[in-house]
Amino acid sequence: MGITYEQIYKVVTKIPRGRVATYGQVAAVAGIPGQPRQVGYALNALPDGRSIPWHRVINAKGQISKRLESWCEQTQRELLECEGIAFDANGRVSLSQFGWQPRPKRALRAATR
Repeated sequence: MGITYEQIYKVVTKIPRGRVATYGQVAAVAGIPGQPRQVGYALNALPDGRSIPWHRVINAKGQISKRLESWCEQTQRELLECEGIAFDANGRVSLSQFGWQPRPKRALRAATR
């Protein structure tokens, strides 16, 4: 059985305000390690009106990925900056400072008991 976009969206909704995750990281947490493009496809297909924080997903270099329409990149940067995420002179986000560290599933289960 393949991964559904809804599973990817569920992971993306867990990225907290003021944090970012990479496409590869989202893929791994969603159960499809090594398939970051699937995350990109899912986010590109995100229906209008869904409250999924798509802007919190960036590439492994800490950069906003290039898009056909440059306004998308600027919008993403503005949304991230509004959450307090800083970019360096090369347009990169420090993943060590702003990267999301999801809790392991075991810890999540133990916390809900």
